[in-house]
Amino acid sequence: MYSNLLDALPQVLGWANLLSVVIGVTAGICVGALPGLSATMAISVLIPFTFGLDPLVALGMMAGIYNGAMYGGAIPAVLLRIPGTPAAVATTFDGYPMAQSGRGGFALQVAVVSSAIGGIVSAIVLMLLAPPLAQVTLLFGPAEIFWVAVFGLSSIVFLLGGDPIKGLISAAFGVTVSIVGLDTITGYERLTFGHLELLDGINIVVLLVGLYALPPAIDLLENAHLEATTDKFNLGTGSIWKAIPQMLGFWKTWLRSSVIGVLIGILPGAGGSMAAFLSYNEARRAAKNPSEWGKGEPEGVAASETANNADTASAMIPALTLGVPGTSVAAVMLGGLLIHGLQPGPMLFRDNPDLVFGFMWQFLFGAILLIFLGGSLATNSFAQVLRLPRPMLGAIIIALVFIGVYSINGRMFDVYLTLGFGLVGYFMDKLRFPLPPVVLGLILGSFAEENLRLALRIGRNDWSTLWQNTTSQIIIAITVGVIVCPLVMRVIRARKSDNASSGQ
Repeated sequence: MYSNLLDALPQVLGWANLLSVVIGVTAGICVGALPGLSATMAISVLIPFTFGLDPLVALGMMAGIYNGAMYGGAIPAVLLRIPGTPAAVATTFDGYPMAQSGRGGFALQVAVVSSAIGGIVSAIVLMLLAPPLAQVTLLFGPAEIFWVAVFGLSSIVFLLGGDPIKGLISAAFGVTVSIVGLDTITGYERLTFGHLELLDGINIVVLLVGLYALPPAIDLLENAHLEATTDKFNLGTGSIWKAIPQMLGFWKTWLRSSVIGVLIGILPGAGGSMAAFLSYNEARRAAKNPSEWGKGEPEGVAASETANNADTASAMIPALTLGVPGTSVAAVMLGGLLIHGLQPGPMLFRDNPDLVFGFMWQFLFGAILLIFLGGSLATNSFAQVLRLPRPMLGAIIIALVFIGVYSINGRMFDVYLTLGFGLVGYFMDKLRFPLPPVVLGLILGSFAEENLRLALRIGRNDWSTLWQNTTSQIIIAITVGVIVCPLVMRVIRARKSDNASSGQ
């Protein structure tokens, strides 16, 4: 197998294949930087134009777009607190405070280096461990995947800090939004209120841009009398090569987040959003000063961006070896493979080794190119948006939001929904309700429900099937630990402070 990997390298190094990856990465960064657009949409649009191209050239563009878009989402997340992609939500936690304190350029540099590292690790894992790691997915049936979703929700509510009650309310709101539409098992309508537009559920992009894009834009317009963003922000867009030595202390976070991203990536349906949230929480829990997180900690940006890019190539492991896509982007890329006559599955490695291993090399080159293309585009071009006057910046954001949302399905109903979620996000900001649990509730709510009901149907409505096997029991134990540990630590800190005060 590894000889086939080396044999595929000379073909990938051809100018046409390398150029396709460069074009893909550049286009992906631009797409990811625009709220409302995604890698899934970009690759879907690209596929029809690749019919006449060599299969490896087409796959190179897809791999480049995937890598570029996953990083591109960090650009508006850092500069404007608007996640360009769902996976970039966790990047806003510390990236935006860094931009507010005059370190926006450094935050983007941390994001691009961490994204490249996550992508490189993911590509290497895809190259070397695809068949063995694919077997891991066989340990996760509907019951296990349900508990993974519960773990994800628990971790974000109890480890993110702040008020757990408000976190639970936010998560419950997100879960409620996730069940809008047709029941996937019975076909009954749920919470549609007679609107045909809601039968397919609420698009996550509509919720994201409503909650994250409109409140900051409203704030910019509300405080238009304040100084221009040029005075408020020092962009700090120095050379990325001078900034890299300052990041070397993040190596533990890069390693931990890469492992989390790879493992989440090979779970069908989990995706980079869950990887980013879990990685952020694990890094925060391991930090020496977790109280500083959320206020502009560069390591928080590194944790999020490493994980959501470590998910890219690893999501292709079950897709290429078993024909089961790990993410929506992987599903679209499977369609691209089929269009070019490549049948995903074990036979793909035997019948088309040059193409499949060449595809893996393209993922690796795409991740490496992020440092060169992403660093220049983000820190020297996109960061200049902060120099715009506040009213103009707010108006541009609102216009881009409405254009992006309308372009999803071409209907005004989505624009009205975005306005509604924008008002919800505005008041949640004012009342200090956390927004991340809403997003994760939407992502994992229907995911958990579908796997719960599927597990019960397989087990003939015997609830004990949810905790009968060892994998489920391990995940349940970890989830209980996530919930109990913060409470225990709070009690221990309270006792220490009481003893310290009584000893004085």
